[in-house]
Amino acid sequence: MDRLVTTSRETDVSVGRLAARVVIGGLFIGHGTQKLFGWFGGPGRAGTEGMMDSLQMRPAKVHAYAAGVTETVGGGLLVAGLATPAAAAMLTGVMTTAIKKVHLANGPWAANGGWEYNAVLIASLVALTETGPGDLSLDHALGTERTGPAPALGALAAGVGAAALAMWAGGRGATPPVVASDDTAAAAAHGDTAGDPTTKGASASS
Repeated sequence: MDRLVTTSRETDVSVGRLAARVVIGGLFIGHGTQKLFGWFGGPGRAGTEGMMDSLQMRPAKVHAYAAGVTETVGGGLLVAGLATPAAAAMLTGVMTTAIKKVHLANGPWAANGGWEYNAVLIASLVALTETGPGDLSLDHALGTERTGPAPALGALAAGVGAAALAMWAGGRGATPPVVASDDTAAAAAHGDTAGDPTTKGASASS
């Protein structure tokens, strides 16, 4: 009886982790494809390039493509529960960049354009990495599931480090700023949108 109860609890936890992976990873896929292809009302490559330029992430074309691919691939890996620490690192990097470049000056609260949503996503990614993606994942099926604080902290450090490197490189980009006809993209980047800014405002300016 005790073994049956334990198995039931493990299944419940695995289902919970699957739900978290599908929701979080699916939303990242949505954001990534908004940037790459303009799906779901997104700005597409051109709009995202304008946003990256306004955030001084240059060359804007490279950073726009990198952001879209990172969110799409990272989100897909998270949904599948495959290479979970790598997926967490990729998505943590995107969210760290969003915090620093867009939301930090606005304080923590999302209602004021702050960074709380990004921080919740990063914390969720760390938790999923520490506990592992669960039985209902490719990592578990392939025997590659890694759990514990070491991979969780490693993914966090890798994501933050990659974001810092990308922002440093972006600030040194040789491409000069593009003078737009209006400030729509720049205003959206520093406005009251929680989470990922490049899917609002950039589409309006493209």
